[in-house]
Amino acid sequence: MEVIRYTDDWKEKWDEFVLESNNGTMFHMQKFFEYHQPGKFSWDHLIVLNDDQIKAVLPGTLKDGMFESPVGASYGSLVTKDIYFSETMEIVSSILDYGKKNNFKEFLLTPAPIIYEEYQNQNLDFAMLWQGFNFSLHYISSAIKLDKDRDILSRFSSTVRRNVRKTFRDFNLRVEVNDKYDEFYPILLDNKSKHDVKPTHSYDDLLKLKELMPDRLKLFMVYYKDKPIAGSLMFYPNINVALCFYNMLLYDYAEYKPIQRVMYEVVKDATENNYKYVDIGVSQDTKADNPMTPSMSLIEFKEKFDAKTVMRNTFHITL
Repeated sequence: MEVIRYTDDWKEKWDEFVLESNNGTMFHMQKFFEYHQPGKFSWDHLIVLNDDQIKAVLPGTLKDGMFESPVGASYGSLVTKDIYFSETMEIVSSILDYGKKNNFKEFLLTPAPIIYEEYQNQNLDFAMLWQGFNFSLHYISSAIKLDKDRDILSRFSSTVRRNVRKTFRDFNLRVEVNDKYDEFYPILLDNKSKHDVKPTHSYDDLLKLKELMPDRLKLFMVYYKDKPIAGSLMFYPNINVALCFYNMLLYDYAEYKPIQRVMYEVVKDATENNYKYVDIGVSQDTKADNPMTPSMSLIEFKEKFDAKTVMRNTFHITL
């Protein structure tokens, strides 16, 4: 196998490969990277070829000898089709050989969790570990496995069930799918500021992403008497998983339980649209010294929606 650096000549074939892959997501696509301002990152994406056919792609950047993937995205690492173990071993060894020949010092790779795979197959994990990678970090993520044959509300805790019913019966909340990011973003910004952080994306970033990938973003807004009080911005990284990227809440209206209502709506929508999971994201204590520290309250909140733990692992190797 041959490893080459990506050029724009490969853009169409790269994105086609990701769409046809077993573990690729929108975060691996060249179209996704276009939302970044030109010059923000110096890309060093790699392609693994066999007889001029793409066998794997690896988005990322090289800085001070460290090849890191993802950069400017949620998930990275190698993307392949559903291939045999022997081919997976060859892909990993080809990437490592390329790194050694080109004076790379390290690889740091964070793939999407296993729920994103069409056919769950840990060939890549084992091949990387066997060839010298080690786990660097583990993050605790939470995901709801969807099932059309199960009533959604019955899966939630009794408290959540009661509160969701109240949003219909007593509070008369209205949930709308729209593109009113101008209503969503200021509340999101205020929520994040309470934790001394900023959203991953600027307002303009979200508009650009919606323009580039209109079918990959869906905004659910919750209204009380026509006032926007909460919302959820969903990303749809691939055909398997709906990702709850941002939730926001106008805290003065917390008593109306709009987050519990919007969670019901996004799970219902994802179920009806044949997704297999709703990923509710990582649950780490961002103020702790150890980045792996779990946020117990956040995990327990997600478990009320029948979410289960899914590991998001980071692999590292020194060459």
